[in-house]
Amino acid sequence: MSVKVGMVSLGCSKNQVDAERLLAQIEKGGYEICADASQCDVVIINTCGFIEDAKRESIETILEFAQLKTGGALRALVVTGCLAERYREQVAAEIPEADVVLGIGCNADILGAIERALHGEKTVAFGEKEALSLEGERVLANEPYFAYLKVAEGCDNRCSYCAIPLIRGPFRSRPMENIVAEAQRLAARGVTELNVVAQDTTRYGEDLYGHLALPELLEKLCRLDGVRWVRMLYCYPDRITDRLLDVMAREEKIVKYMDIPIQHVNGRILSLMNRRGNAGSLTALMEKIRARVPGVVLRTTLITGFPTETQEEFEQLCEFVQ
Repeated sequence: MSVKVGMVSLGCSKNQVDAERLLAQIEKGGYEICADASQCDVVIINTCGFIEDAKRESIETILEFAQLKTGGALRALVVTGCLAERYREQVAAEIPEADVVLGIGCNADILGAIERALHGEKTVAFGEKEALSLEGERVLANEPYFAYLKVAEGCDNRCSYCAIPLIRGPFRSRPMENIVAEAQRLAARGVTELNVVAQDTTRYGEDLYGHLALPELLEKLCRLDGVRWVRMLYCYPDRITDRLLDVMAREEKIVKYMDIPIQHVNGRILSLMNRRGNAGSLTALMEKIRARVPGVVLRTTLITGFPTETQEEFEQLCEFVQ
Protein backbone atom coordinates (compact mmCIF):
# COMPACT_ATOMS: atom_id res chain seq x y z
CA MET A 1 0.00 0.00 0.00
CA SER A 2 1.43 3.37 -1.04
CA VAL A 3 2.27 6.07 1.50
CA LYS A 4 0.25 9.25 0.93
CA VAL A 5 2.04 12.58 1.40
CA GLY A 6 0.26 15.94 1.63
CA MET A 7 1.56 19.48 1.69
CA VAL A 8 0.22 22.66 3.29
CA SER A 9 2.26 25.58 1.94
CA LEU A 10 1.90 28.94 3.66
CA GLY A 11 3.21 32.41 2.93
CA CYS A 12 4.39 33.87 -0.35
CA SER A 13 4.56 32.58 -3.90
CA LYS A 14 8.33 32.14 -3.61
CA ASN A 15 7.79 29.70 -0.75
CA GLN A 16 5.20 27.93 -2.91
CA VAL A 17 7.82 27.31 -5.59
CA ASP A 18 10.03 25.65 -2.97
CA ALA A 19 7.04 23.52 -1.91
CA GLU A 20 6.44 22.45 -5.52
CA ARG A 21 10.08 21.37 -5.86
CA LEU A 22 9.77 19.35 -2.64
CA LEU A 23 6.64 17.64 -3.98
CA ALA A 24 8.46 16.70 -7.19
CA GLN A 25 11.24 15.04 -5.17
CA ILE A 26 8.67 13.20 -3.07
CA GLU A 27 6.71 11.98 -6.10
CA LYS A 28 9.91 10.83 -7.79
CA GLY A 29 10.74 8.94 -4.60
CA GLY A 30 7.67 6.74 -5.06
CA TYR A 31 5.26 8.38 -2.63
CA GLU A 32 1.68 9.23 -3.58
CA ILE A 33 0.89 12.95 -3.53
CA CYS A 34 -2.52 13.59 -1.97
CA ALA A 35 -4.33 16.93 -2.23
CA ASP A 36 -6.32 16.42 0.98
CA ALA A 37 -3.68 16.70 3.70
CA SER A 38 -6.07 15.44 6.36
CA GLN A 39 -6.24 12.06 4.58
CA CYS A 40 -2.47 11.56 4.34
CA ASP A 41 0.06 9.39 6.15
CA VAL A 42 2.66 12.17 6.06
CA VAL A 43 1.97 15.91 6.08
CA ILE A 44 4.52 18.62 5.32
CA ILE A 45 3.83 22.12 6.64
CA ASN A 46 5.91 24.50 4.51
CA THR A 47 5.86 27.46 6.86
CA CYS A 48 6.13 31.24 6.64
CA GLY A 49 8.05 33.12 9.33
CA PHE A 50 8.03 36.68 8.02
CA ILE A 51 5.53 38.67 10.11
CA GLU A 52 3.67 37.95 13.34
CA ASP A 53 0.37 36.92 11.72
CA ALA A 54 2.20 34.55 9.36
CA LYS A 55 4.15 32.97 12.22
CA ARG A 56 0.93 32.49 14.17
CA GLU A 57 -0.78 30.87 11.18
CA SER A 58 2.18 28.53 10.70
CA ILE A 59 2.21 27.47 14.35
CA GLU A 60 -1.57 26.98 14.45
CA THR A 61 -1.41 24.83 11.30
CA ILE A 62 1.40 22.69 12.74
CA LEU A 63 -0.55 22.21 15.97
CA GLU A 64 -3.72 21.30 14.04
CA PHE A 65 -1.92 18.43 12.33
CA ALA A 66 -0.08 17.54 15.54
CA GLN A 67 -3.50 16.68 16.99
CA LEU A 68 -4.13 14.32 14.07
CA LYS A 69 -0.79 12.67 14.76
CA THR A 70 -1.56 12.35 18.48
CA GLY A 71 -4.90 10.77 17.55
CA GLY A 72 -3.20 8.22 15.31
CA ALA A 73 -4.56 9.54 12.01
CA LEU A 74 -1.12 10.75 10.88
CA ARG A 75 2.12 8.79 10.84
CA ALA A 76 4.60 11.65 10.37
CA LEU A 77 4.57 15.45 10.64
CA VAL A 78 7.22 17.42 8.74
CA VAL A 79 7.99 21.15 9.17
CA THR A 80 9.92 23.02 6.47
CA GLY A 81 10.14 26.59 5.17
CA CYS A 82 10.87 29.98 6.69
CA LEU A 83 9.62 29.43 10.25
CA ALA A 84 11.76 26.29 10.51
CA GLU A 85 14.75 28.17 9.11
CA ARG A 86 14.32 31.27 11.28
CA TYR A 87 13.61 29.61 14.62
CA ARG A 88 15.41 26.31 14.08
CA GLU A 89 15.80 24.39 17.36
CA GLN A 90 12.95 26.35 18.96
CA VAL A 91 10.45 24.72 16.61
CA ALA A 92 11.80 21.24 17.36
CA ALA A 93 11.89 21.87 21.11
CA GLU A 94 8.48 23.51 21.46
CA ILE A 95 6.58 21.27 19.03
CA PRO A 96 7.76 17.75 19.89
CA GLU A 97 5.03 16.23 17.69
CA ALA A 98 7.07 17.35 14.65
CA ASP A 99 9.03 14.32 13.43
CA VAL A 100 11.06 16.38 10.99
CA VAL A 101 12.24 20.01 11.11
CA LEU A 102 14.24 20.98 8.02
CA GLY A 103 15.85 24.34 7.32
CA ILE A 104 15.80 25.54 3.71
CA GLY A 105 19.39 24.42 3.21
CA CYS A 106 18.32 20.79 3.83
CA ASN A 107 15.36 20.60 1.44
CA ALA A 108 17.32 18.09 -0.64
CA ASP A 109 17.10 15.65 2.30
CA ILE A 110 13.29 15.54 2.30
CA LEU A 111 13.06 11.90 1.10
CA GLY A 112 15.52 10.62 3.66
CA ALA A 113 13.83 12.60 6.43
CA ILE A 114 10.40 11.18 5.56
CA GLU A 115 11.77 7.63 5.41
CA ARG A 116 13.40 8.03 8.81
CA ALA A 117 10.22 9.53 10.28
CA LEU A 118 8.16 6.56 9.08
CA HIS A 119 10.59 4.33 10.99
CA GLY A 120 10.25 6.37 14.18
CA GLU A 121 13.44 8.40 13.83
CA LYS A 122 13.40 12.18 14.32
CA THR A 123 15.30 14.57 12.01
CA VAL A 124 16.25 18.14 12.91
CA ALA A 125 18.64 19.47 10.27
CA PHE A 126 19.88 22.83 9.02
CA GLY A 127 22.42 23.63 6.33
CA GLU A 128 23.83 26.66 4.58
CA LYS A 129 21.06 28.79 3.11
CA GLU A 130 22.90 28.83 -0.22
CA ALA A 131 22.48 25.03 -0.37
CA LEU A 132 18.82 25.53 -1.30
CA SER A 133 18.63 24.50 -4.95
CA LEU A 134 16.90 26.93 -7.28
CA GLU A 135 16.54 24.29 -9.99
CA GLY A 136 14.58 21.08 -10.44
CA GLU A 137 11.20 19.75 -11.46
CA ARG A 138 7.97 20.94 -9.83
CA VAL A 139 4.51 19.60 -9.05
CA LEU A 140 2.32 22.65 -9.67
CA ALA A 141 0.05 23.30 -6.70
CA ASN A 142 -2.32 25.81 -8.29
CA GLU A 143 -4.51 26.00 -11.40
CA PRO A 144 -2.68 24.50 -14.40
CA TYR A 145 -2.75 27.64 -16.54
CA PHE A 146 -0.40 29.81 -14.47
CA ALA A 147 2.81 29.35 -12.54
CA TYR A 148 5.26 31.36 -10.50
CA LEU A 149 8.73 31.57 -12.02
CA LYS A 150 11.31 32.27 -9.30
CA VAL A 151 14.32 34.00 -10.85
CA ALA A 152 16.42 34.66 -7.73
CA GLU A 153 16.67 33.85 -4.03
CA GLY A 154 17.56 35.94 -0.98
CA CYS A 155 17.99 39.69 -0.65
CA ASP A 156 20.77 42.23 -0.04
CA ASN A 157 18.62 45.31 0.56
CA ARG A 158 18.69 44.99 4.37
CA CYS A 159 15.56 47.05 5.06
CA SER A 160 15.56 47.59 8.82
CA TYR A 161 12.13 45.99 9.36
CA CYS A 162 12.72 42.91 7.22
CA ALA A 163 13.91 39.43 8.21
CA ILE A 164 14.27 38.06 4.67
CA PRO A 165 18.10 38.32 4.49
CA LEU A 166 18.28 36.56 7.88
CA ILE A 167 15.96 33.78 6.71
CA ARG A 168 16.87 33.43 3.05
CA GLY A 169 20.45 34.67 2.86
CA PRO A 170 22.12 36.92 0.28
CA PHE A 171 20.70 37.69 -3.15
CA ARG A 172 21.57 35.17 -5.86
CA SER A 173 20.18 35.02 -9.37
CA ARG A 174 19.51 31.92 -11.44
CA PRO A 175 21.28 31.65 -14.81
CA MET A 176 19.05 33.06 -17.52
CA GLU A 177 19.22 29.91 -19.65
CA ASN A 178 17.92 27.83 -16.73
CA ILE A 179 14.97 30.16 -16.21
CA VAL A 180 14.05 30.16 -19.90
CA ALA A 181 14.33 26.35 -20.03
CA GLU A 182 12.00 26.03 -17.03
CA ALA A 183 9.55 28.45 -18.64
CA GLN A 184 9.59 26.32 -21.79
CA ARG A 185 8.79 23.20 -19.75
CA LEU A 186 5.94 25.00 -18.00
CA ALA A 187 4.52 26.24 -21.32
CA ALA A 188 4.67 22.68 -22.70
CA ARG A 189 2.52 21.61 -19.73
CA GLY A 190 -0.15 24.18 -20.59
CA VAL A 191 0.94 27.14 -18.48
CA THR A 192 -0.02 30.33 -20.31
CA GLU A 193 0.76 32.94 -17.62
CA LEU A 194 4.20 33.26 -16.03
CA ASN A 195 4.48 35.30 -12.83
CA VAL A 196 8.11 36.35 -12.44
CA VAL A 197 9.07 36.55 -8.75
CA ALA A 198 12.02 37.10 -6.42
CA GLN A 199 12.56 39.02 -3.20
CA ASP A 200 13.76 41.85 -5.46
CA THR A 201 12.81 40.94 -9.01
CA THR A 202 14.24 44.13 -10.52
CA ARG A 203 17.71 43.24 -9.21
CA TYR A 204 17.77 40.07 -11.29
CA GLY A 205 21.11 39.36 -12.96
CA GLU A 206 23.19 42.04 -11.25
CA ASP A 207 25.26 39.44 -9.40
CA LEU A 208 25.72 37.14 -12.41
CA TYR A 209 26.05 39.56 -15.31
CA GLY A 210 27.15 42.83 -13.73
CA HIS A 211 24.01 44.68 -14.77
CA LEU A 212 20.24 44.61 -14.19
CA ALA A 213 19.20 41.88 -16.63
CA LEU A 214 15.44 41.66 -16.04
CA PRO A 215 14.57 43.44 -19.32
CA GLU A 216 16.64 40.92 -21.30
CA LEU A 217 15.04 38.00 -19.45
CA LEU A 218 11.53 39.33 -20.09
CA GLU A 219 12.25 39.64 -23.81
CA LYS A 220 13.32 35.99 -23.93
CA LEU A 221 10.22 34.84 -22.01
CA CYS A 222 7.98 36.76 -24.40
CA ARG A 223 9.46 34.81 -27.34
CA LEU A 224 8.28 31.45 -25.98
CA ASP A 225 5.46 29.67 -27.80
CA GLY A 226 2.44 29.01 -25.59
CA VAL A 227 3.15 31.84 -23.17
CA ARG A 228 0.42 34.49 -23.40
CA TRP A 229 1.12 36.65 -20.36
CA VAL A 230 4.23 37.56 -18.38
CA ARG A 231 3.70 39.37 -15.10
CA MET A 232 6.29 40.97 -12.79
CA LEU A 233 5.96 40.95 -9.00
CA TYR A 234 8.06 42.72 -6.31
CA CYS A 235 9.72 45.55 -8.25
CA TYR A 236 12.05 47.63 -6.07
CA PRO A 237 11.54 51.36 -6.83
CA ASP A 238 15.24 52.20 -7.20
CA ARG A 239 15.76 49.61 -9.92
CA ILE A 240 12.88 50.39 -12.27
CA THR A 241 14.95 51.51 -15.24
CA ASP A 242 13.98 53.23 -18.47
CA ARG A 243 14.95 50.08 -20.35
CA LEU A 244 12.65 47.95 -18.19
CA LEU A 245 9.74 50.33 -18.85
CA ASP A 246 10.49 50.39 -22.59
CA VAL A 247 10.43 46.57 -22.74
CA MET A 248 7.24 46.50 -20.72
CA ALA A 249 5.55 49.00 -23.04
CA ARG A 250 6.76 47.30 -26.23
CA GLU A 251 6.14 43.63 -25.45
CA GLU A 252 2.48 42.72 -25.89
CA LYS A 253 2.76 39.65 -23.65
CA ILE A 254 3.93 41.61 -20.63
CA VAL A 255 0.97 42.41 -18.39
CA LYS A 256 0.79 46.17 -17.87
CA TYR A 257 0.91 45.77 -14.12
CA MET A 258 3.66 46.62 -11.65
CA ASP A 259 3.85 45.56 -8.02
CA ILE A 260 6.11 48.17 -6.38
CA PRO A 261 6.32 47.94 -2.57
CA ILE A 262 7.22 51.50 -1.56
CA GLN A 263 6.52 51.07 2.21
CA HIS A 264 6.40 54.87 2.86
CA VAL A 265 7.00 58.23 1.17
CA ASN A 266 8.40 60.36 3.97
CA GLY A 267 12.16 60.74 3.61
CA ARG A 268 12.89 60.47 7.33
CA ILE A 269 10.85 57.29 7.75
CA LEU A 270 12.35 55.76 4.58
CA SER A 271 15.83 56.52 5.95
CA LEU A 272 14.94 54.77 9.22
CA MET A 273 13.73 51.83 7.13
CA ASN A 274 17.15 51.80 5.40
CA ARG A 275 15.46 52.64 2.12
CA ARG A 276 16.10 55.49 -0.27
CA GLY A 277 13.83 58.12 -1.77
CA ASN A 278 11.09 60.47 -0.64
CA ALA A 279 7.70 61.75 -1.76
CA GLY A 280 9.27 63.76 -4.58
CA SER A 281 11.32 60.94 -6.07
CA LEU A 282 8.46 58.45 -5.75
CA THR A 283 5.99 60.86 -7.36
CA ALA A 284 8.41 61.35 -10.25
CA LEU A 285 8.77 57.57 -10.60
CA MET A 286 5.00 56.99 -10.71
CA GLU A 287 4.60 59.76 -13.29
CA LYS A 288 7.37 58.28 -15.45
CA ILE A 289 5.86 54.79 -15.29
CA ARG A 290 2.42 56.07 -16.28
CA ALA A 291 3.89 58.15 -19.12
CA ARG A 292 5.99 55.32 -20.55
CA VAL A 293 3.47 52.48 -20.05
CA PRO A 294 -0.01 53.79 -20.92
CA GLY A 295 -2.82 52.12 -18.97
CA VAL A 296 -0.47 50.56 -16.44
CA VAL A 297 -1.98 49.31 -13.15
CA LEU A 298 0.13 49.93 -10.05
CA ARG A 299 0.04 47.95 -6.81
CA THR A 300 1.99 48.67 -3.65
CA THR A 301 2.39 47.74 -0.01
CA LEU A 302 2.81 50.23 2.82
CA ILE A 303 3.90 50.20 6.46
CA THR A 304 2.06 52.52 8.84
CA GLY A 305 2.86 53.02 12.49
CA PHE A 306 6.60 52.58 11.95
CA PRO A 307 8.43 53.51 15.19
CA THR A 308 8.53 57.33 15.67
CA GLU A 309 6.18 57.99 12.71
CA THR A 310 4.26 61.20 13.44
CA GLN A 311 0.65 61.96 12.58
CA GLU A 312 1.87 64.42 9.94
CA GLU A 313 4.08 61.79 8.33
CA PHE A 314 1.18 59.33 8.30
CA GLU A 315 -1.06 61.94 6.66
CA GLN A 316 1.64 62.60 4.06
CA LEU A 317 1.52 58.91 3.17
CA CYS A 318 -2.29 58.99 2.92
CA GLU A 319 -2.15 62.04 0.62
CA PHE A 320 0.38 60.31 -1.60
CA VAL A 321 -1.82 57.23 -1.95
CA GLN A 322 -4.82 59.39 -2.89
